[in-house]
Amino acid sequence: MYYIVETNKSFNQASTDLESAVMRHGFGVLHVHDLGTTLRGKGIVFDEECKVFEVCNPGQAAKVLSTDMRLNMALPCRISVFTEHGKTKIGLIKPVPMLLALSQNAALVQVAKEVEEKTILMVDEAK
Repeated sequence: MYYIVETNKSFNQASTDLESAVMRHGFGVLHVHDLGTTLRGKGIVFDEECKVFEVCNPGQAAKVLSTDMRLNMALPCRISVFTEHGKTKIGLIKPVPMLLALSQNAALVQVAKEVEEKTILMVDEAK
């Protein structure tokens, strides 16, 4: 269900490298949620770092939405760079198992497989 890798890179370097990998694979970064900064800004003690990158390939998103508009709630894909006990990690929830829980449509499963392959490549390149 999860795909998570550990990297020797700093949190900031892994974040920068992930953003570059996303672009190289024809996806765009729609937004980055800096959860660590947000939590600390609300007065919560949070020692880890966590950025959630919302990424999307417009062509793939259009295929999903034109088949089942309800799946807009599962978009965009998210890839996270985070620290855990002093280690930097990059990960995602795999799209295929998530989609299979929502739809059995073969065309959508194929789209999810393609997106999963690409997002795993992005994570591996950023590692």
